[in-house]
Amino acid sequence: MRKNFKPQPYLYPQPVLVVATYNEDGTPDAMCAAWGTICDNDAVALVLNADHKTVKNIKRNKAFTVSTGTVDQLVAIDYVGMVSGNEVPDKVEKVGWHTEKSAAVNAPIIDELPMTLECKLIKYDEKFECVYGKIVNISIDERVLAEGGGVDVKKLDPVSLDPINGKFIRLGEPVGNAFSMGKEIK
Repeated sequence: MRKNFKPQPYLYPQPVLVVATYNEDGTPDAMCAAWGTICDNDAVALVLNADHKTVKNIKRNKAFTVSTGTVDQLVAIDYVGMVSGNEVPDKVEKVGWHTEKSAAVNAPIIDELPMTLECKLIKYDEKFECVYGKIVNISIDERVLAEGGGVDVKKLDPVSLDPINGKFIRLGEPVGNAFSMGKEIK
């Protein structure tokens, strides 16, 4: 038997993403975002309220980075998600993150987060409060690469948000081979 719920943002897995930008004075800003996804071969969509400092920075700089949240950075990730950049402009420094400027866009890459999408702003949809960005580069730290060049998910150690129970979930256990298992059905 199923139980019905009113409409909620319940979808699994729900990625934990860190969106980084530069403030007006050039200091790095970051926020945690759970409502984001790939929306084309080279584009991302992030639902971000227009009041966020990060959104103001994205609109001004026309650029941002999106990093995959990892288990070892959960305390810092949770903090940048709880605290507003409008009130705490140095929250990246406060959590002890180090940044470098992206070579592809005017936005910071957070060294402690090993997988980062570097994006140029396509548009900000005011009605749905959605940032659309074109992925111009993907920067991956060699420490999470597998032999052969792909990402080793266990080394990356990504997390997902459980929106129903308010928990972070560790991802990473392979359970099958995509685009091949279905061939067994005839």
